[in-house]
Amino acid sequence: MTAAIEALRRVRATTPQSANPWHALWAMMVGFFMILVDATIVAVANPSIMDDLRTDYDAVIWVTSAYLLAYAVPLLLAGRLGDRYGPKNLYLVGLLVFTAASLWCGLAGTVEVLIAARVVQGVGAALLTPQTLSAITRLFPADRRGVALSIWGATAGVATLVGPLAGGLLVGGLGWHWIFIVNVPIGIAGLALAYWFVPSLPTEKRGFDVPGVVLSGLGMFLIVFALQEGQSHDWAPWIWGMVAAGVGAMAGFVYWQSVNPGEPLIPLRIFRDNDFSLSNLGISVIGFAVTAMILPLMFYAQAVAGLSPTRAALLTAPMAIASGGLAPVVGKLVDRFPPTPIVGFGFSALAIALTWLSVEMTDTTPIWRLVLPLALIGIGMAFIWSPLAATATRHLPPDLAGAGSGVYNTMRQVGGVLGSAGMAAFMTSRIAAEMPGGGARPPGAEGAITALPEQLQVPFSAALSQALLLPAFVSLLGVIAALFLRGYGREPAPTVPGSVRPIRRGDRRPRADHDYFRDDDDYVEYTVEWDDPVPAAPVVPPIPPPPADDTSTDRFVAHVDHPLPAPADEWRGGPVDSWEHLLEDEPSLVVGAGADAEVVDAVVDFAVADAATDVHPVVEPVAVEPIEPIAVEPVALTPVRQNGSVLDGLPNDGPPPADDRPWRSMLDLLLDKETPPAPSHNGFHVDDQPSGGRHSRGDGDAGTYGKHSMPFRE
Repeated sequence: MTAAIEALRRVRATTPQSANPWHALWAMMVGFFMILVDATIVAVANPSIMDDLRTDYDAVIWVTSAYLLAYAVPLLLAGRLGDRYGPKNLYLVGLLVFTAASLWCGLAGTVEVLIAARVVQGVGAALLTPQTLSAITRLFPADRRGVALSIWGATAGVATLVGPLAGGLLVGGLGWHWIFIVNVPIGIAGLALAYWFVPSLPTEKRGFDVPGVVLSGLGMFLIVFALQEGQSHDWAPWIWGMVAAGVGAMAGFVYWQSVNPGEPLIPLRIFRDNDFSLSNLGISVIGFAVTAMILPLMFYAQAVAGLSPTRAALLTAPMAIASGGLAPVVGKLVDRFPPTPIVGFGFSALAIALTWLSVEMTDTTPIWRLVLPLALIGIGMAFIWSPLAATATRHLPPDLAGAGSGVYNTMRQVGGVLGSAGMAAFMTSRIAAEMPGGGARPPGAEGAITALPEQLQVPFSAALSQALLLPAFVSLLGVIAALFLRGYGREPAPTVPGSVRPIRRGDRRPRADHDYFRDDDDYVEYTVEWDDPVPAAPVVPPIPPPPADDTSTDRFVAHVDHPLPAPADEWRGGPVDSWEHLLEDEPSLVVGAGADAEVVDAVVDFAVADAATDVHPVVEPVAVEPIEPIAVEPVALTPVRQNGSVLDGLPNDGPPPADDRPWRSMLDLLLDKETPPAPSHNGFHVDDQPSGGRHSRGDGDAGTYGKHSMPFRE
């Protein structure tokens, strides 16, 4: 028995219900926040890295691009690995790899070593990220998932904006190495929290799509490398050849996914959901815009405005405050309104704010004038991250949770990689066009970006301002995608009987019946559907008739014209010589009507029909000491039928149906302490007009029910 109990405890410990989902959510958000901070924390440190490692624009931008590329390529595979080995296990492995690689980055002495360490960091982040969204989808029910996804989206948005702020504080106070070393204690704490609070979810055995991984990784690498190195190689023909090869590899990847007979890396049927497809487009757009805008902003703040890394990082504070402050408000809106106006407003605000910021980025602009457009950027992001995450994953079935999470996070990172590479190419091209001498730097001048001469500040700021128009233009694609989001308002009502019900007028999002009531009462809920089969009448073995000369129970048995069999002289499997000893402790009972009423020492609860008059005396148990006889007026009762069965022992006209329960004698009712099963339809009181009690719905929908009554069709 002890071994069985321990086994049950182990099984319970591996189910989602055994852990508080909110504890698991916050534990996973520690690692998720840290890896997203690292996606943008290097932006503010780029000038310092250039000075310290004596490198150029292209090399220092690869520090960010290498991380994002290594982050994006394995994401699809990581989602499937989470389905097979469990989200918790992959999360722990990814966080461990990321933490170790962060220490390696902090100890790097050359830009090449730093780039290699950043690649390992990206792989760890790729293993970790899909598990967060997959666990949320599987841990939280649909009605609470919106709030959880809002926290997830707010974490992503705030981390992206906090990265430059934290980087500026660390670079200004301790040096650029500490933007990586600080991850080590945070990663250790995140490992402990995830180990204790994240439950081990059920796994599924799935195959690995090795050709799909190779094609997608190769295609993405070729495209990103060509975009980022194109300007430095004057867009030579081999650069365009790499772009064409990358596009061809991605096309081959899509074709392979459609014909793969095994387990494809991306089940293409997941894109049949219009909202999922458009949400992936939207998340790639926001990933592009955020990654692309940080790079020219930080160069402008330090090289043109002359701010220290700490003060330059404080420019992102309005974005972080606005995005984090509005996250709870937007989280409530996600579950109440369709996503089109919410997401559309967010992308519109983002495009307007980036254009506004581009106009303000001149060499003579006071720094305070940048605060308002930066705050508007944060407001726009608050209306994008959470609604997109909730819309993308709301309709995913459990078997596609891992794949959907991997696709969604992959698209976000693909957007970030393209944003970094695209901004590197566009910004260097604008610098080459605006700066004297085509942007060429004198020999030995690598790393002199923080000491930009005054005569170069005007063309340099113009180049950065023009570069910022790229993410502003791309943000308009998000507005277009938001216009075609359908959300919950047009969702078809469920057709499976008894599964889900509409919960309010004007909101047709389905919700499970067990999520409707919010009280602690223990009661049984039962839904009567019109097409439910009528349950068969209970089968009760017939009571054998008594011998013809049995008169031992005449005192207790009321003989009427109906065929009521008297009991035999045995009770509960054994012979009975006398019934008197069974009645010694019972209270008295008044039986009869009018002057014929008499007191008997028994407990009887029955009604006897008079065959001629159809008048029934009412029998009530009354304890007497003794007392005067009480006359009971006869009451006419109407025979009642339900599903062809006789109710309450009342006979119908004619012989009873063959499947009816046999009549029980009054002595059986007297001595049997067990309540006979009621021959009703479902064991509930049936009412064709349910009352609107505390447990009843008041929306008037057919098929709704409450605790005490339910609709029933004869």
